[in-house]
Amino acid sequence: MRTETDKKNITIALMVAMFLAAVEGTVVTTAISTIAKDLNGFENISFVFSAYLLMSAISTPIYGKLADLYGRKNMISIGIGIFLVGSTLCGFSQNMTMLIVFRALQGLGAGAIFTLTYTIVGDVFTLEERPKIQGSLGTMWGVASLVGPFVGGTFIDLLSWHWIFFINLPFGILSIFLIQRNLKENFEKKKQIIDYAGIVTLSAAMLVFFNVFLSAEVMNFNKLFIGISVAGTLSLLVVFYRIEQKAAEPIIPPDILTRTSNLVNIISFLVSAVMIGVDVYIPIYIQNVLGLSATVSGFALVSMSVSWLIASVILGKLIITRGGKIVTILSTAILLIGILLMTTMGIDTPYLLVIAYVTIAGFGFGGAMTTLTILIQEAVGYRKRGAATATNSLLKTLGQTIGISIFGSVFNLEIIQYFNQIGKWGVNPNDLYGSAAQTGAISGEQIVHSLNNSVNSLFLIITVIVGVALGLALLLPRMKGALKTESDDDKTDNIKRELL
Repeated sequence: MRTETDKKNITIALMVAMFLAAVEGTVVTTAISTIAKDLNGFENISFVFSAYLLMSAISTPIYGKLADLYGRKNMISIGIGIFLVGSTLCGFSQNMTMLIVFRALQGLGAGAIFTLTYTIVGDVFTLEERPKIQGSLGTMWGVASLVGPFVGGTFIDLLSWHWIFFINLPFGILSIFLIQRNLKENFEKKKQIIDYAGIVTLSAAMLVFFNVFLSAEVMNFNKLFIGISVAGTLSLLVVFYRIEQKAAEPIIPPDILTRTSNLVNIISFLVSAVMIGVDVYIPIYIQNVLGLSATVSGFALVSMSVSWLIASVILGKLIITRGGKIVTILSTAILLIGILLMTTMGIDTPYLLVIAYVTIAGFGFGGAMTTLTILIQEAVGYRKRGAATATNSLLKTLGQTIGISIFGSVFNLEIIQYFNQIGKWGVNPNDLYGSAAQTGAISGEQIVHSLNNSVNSLFLIITVIVGVALGLALLLPRMKGALKTESDDDKTDNIKRELL
C-alpha cells in the first residue's frame, strides 16, 4: 500500500513536472523577441511555438499506450528526460533552425508530461482524492502565466535568454527523482508488441492536420491547400482505424471509443477551445482595451486558476454523491454564465468586474475539466487508462489548436469590419499600432473600440460553443456498471461502482 508520504511526494513530483511544461510557454513568449533579435530570425518566430505544439500533440497518444505497456513511472521519466535534453540544447542554440529543432524535441518530452501526470493521478489516488490533486495540477498553468513573464524578463535582464532553458534542469531532475523513488508499480517483464504501423499512421495524420493551421496564413488560406490537407488527414485516419482494429496492442484501442467516452471527448474538445480563447483574449482585452499592464492581466488568469482549484474540490466531491453527469452539466452551466458575462465587457468595465467574470468561468472550467478526466479514466480498466487519458488529452490539444486558429481569424476579420464601417479601408489588424496609427490615419480611441468590438463578437461565438457543450452534457447517460480498477495489492480486482 502507498503511504501518505508517498502520495505527497508523488503529488509534488507531478506538480513540478506540470509546472515545467506550463511555464515553458509563458517564459519563451516573454523572451522570444530578444531571442529572435539575437539569432536574426523574426520571420521564423511562429515555428518556435508550432514545433513544440506539434510534437507534443503527436507524442501524446504514443506515450499513453507505452505507459500501459511499460509502466507510467518509466515513460514519464523518459519524457521528462527528453524534455530536459531539449531544454539544454535550446539553451545552446546558435541560430533559429537549431532552436526550432530543439523546441520540437522539447515538445516530444512535454507530450509525456501532459498525458501521464493525469494518468498517474488516476492510478495512485482514490476517486475522492483525485479532484483535489487534478485541481492542484491545473493551478500550475495559472501560476506559470504569472511567474513565466517575470522569470523570463529577469533572466534576460540579468543573464541572457539562454538561461530560461537551463533553469529547467534542477526542477526536472527533482521530479524524476521523486517519481522513481515514490511511485511503485508491478509490471511483468516480457516482450511487448508495439503498434508501429499505428504510430506512423497517426503521426502522419496529425502532422498533415496541424500543418493546415500552421501554414494557413502563409498560404493565404488557400482553399485547395486546406481541402487537400483535410482530405489527406481523413484518409490517414481511416487507415489508422483499420490498423487499430487488427493490431494486437493498438495505440488507441477501438473498444475505448464508447458512446459515453465519445461524448466526454467531444465536450473536452469544445471546453478546451473555449479555455484557450479565454486565456488568450482576456489578457488582450485587459491590456489593450482597459489599458492595464501585462502583470495586472496575469492576475486575472491567476484568479481563474484559484477558482479552478476550488471547483475541483467542491464539485469533485459531488461526483461521488450525484454522479459525473450532474457535475458536468452544473460545471458547464456555470461556465456558460461566466462567458455570457464576458460578452458585456466594454471600454469602461471595472477591472474587478472582469476578475469576477473570469473567476466564475474558472469555476466552470475546473469542475468540467476535472470531472471529464475522471469520467474517461473510470470508464476503462487499468491497462487501458493510459490510452484513454492520452486520447482525451489529444482531443484537448486539437480543441485548443483549432480554437485559437478560428478565434484569431474571427478576431482579425472583426477588426477589419469595424474600420470598414467607419470608412477606414485597408487597415491591417497585425499592424494596428504601426504605420497607420503613427501617421494619424486611425486614432488610439478607434483602435480601442475596434478591439473591444472584436472581443465582444468573439465571446458571443464562444458562448455558442459552450452552449453546444452543455447540450452534449445533457446527453451523457446515467448508468451503473463494473469498473475494472486495480488496488495496490491486487491489480485484478473488479470493483462495482457507479460510473456516471
